[in-house]
Amino acid sequence: MKSFLVVLLFISSISFGQFPSSVIDLKVEPNKPFQVKGDLSKGKKIDDLTWASRSSTACFPGTQNAKFRGNHVLYGFKIPSYSKVKITVIPDDKSKDFSLYGYQVGSTNYSVVPNLSSCVSCEADHKWDYPKKGRTQDHTRSVEFNSIRNPYNIFIGVTGNNGLTSGSYTLKIELESASTEKSEQAPLKIFTAKSEKGKILSYKGNLNQGVKLNSLEWASRSSTACFPATQNSKFRGNHVIFETELPARSIMKVTIIPTDKSKNMSLYAYQVGTTSKQMVPNLSSCVSCEADHKWDYPKKGRTQDHTRSVEFNSINNPYKIVIGVTGPADMTEGEFILKIEVK
Repeated sequence: MKSFLVVLLFISSISFGQFPSSVIDLKVEPNKPFQVKGDLSKGKKIDDLTWASRSSTACFPGTQNAKFRGNHVLYGFKIPSYSKVKITVIPDDKSKDFSLYGYQVGSTNYSVVPNLSSCVSCEADHKWDYPKKGRTQDHTRSVEFNSIRNPYNIFIGVTGNNGLTSGSYTLKIELESASTEKSEQAPLKIFTAKSEKGKILSYKGNLNQGVKLNSLEWASRSSTACFPATQNSKFRGNHVIFETELPARSIMKVTIIPTDKSKNMSLYAYQVGTTSKQMVPNLSSCVSCEADHKWDYPKKGRTQDHTRSVEFNSINNPYKIVIGVTGPADMTEGEFILKIEVK
């Protein structure tokens, strides 16, 4: 009898430890582009949509059910801890009215709609009933999720309005995650950039003069607070490092200007004592750290171009300022001008 029970438990773990056969299991890798083609003709209608309007799921209200009456094609993948993901469905035919939903559950939960009683979060996107101020909508649909300390399972449903049962599309998944693997760090080449109060000094640089960092964990620590791990993908390219000095009772503005305006560069800098040897990626703490990168969304009353800037100030003491110029993972080359202004 004991052996029989062991066998049952083993079978149970296999059945519920992976995405069910009705769900397409996607092997999405963090920080790498991912796309898959699909067609609504491969899915099935879900007549019971009551799961979506429950308070324990809150995916979309029952008044919107008509927009989810088409065939449903279901996907699943895993999101690691300290990550964010954006899922977008792009219909091949722009006239096709698609809808998209997704829900986030624990890493051991494989509940599939319509048998979903609750979830960590659920998001949906469909054709709007009326215009939204300051926003426009095209034929694409998108939802987003994030994780902090725990990994999760993400389920995605691609469907359509008014009983749409066919239509090809591309499902695009952008998964950004903090790296947990460390390789040996290549030696850093550190450049000295002089600063002078009352002047703006400029220096030419190129990302091909730098190296990639084996870890970005230093940036999201509370003792540095430079940029959150969800923004790591914007700092995975080559890092060109400069050191300069902020005089006492001064304000310093550091700006980078890419020669090619299409280059999406990022900038960070941190403030430490003049005798400090603290250097990324082994930075444990600093007086302050600032970063500037491409925004994820527009900011009210502000615009952004290809330049990036950060500022520091001092009162009674001078400080060392360590500056890093970088970009996304595929950016290992690109000329720029570094400007250091001290007032």
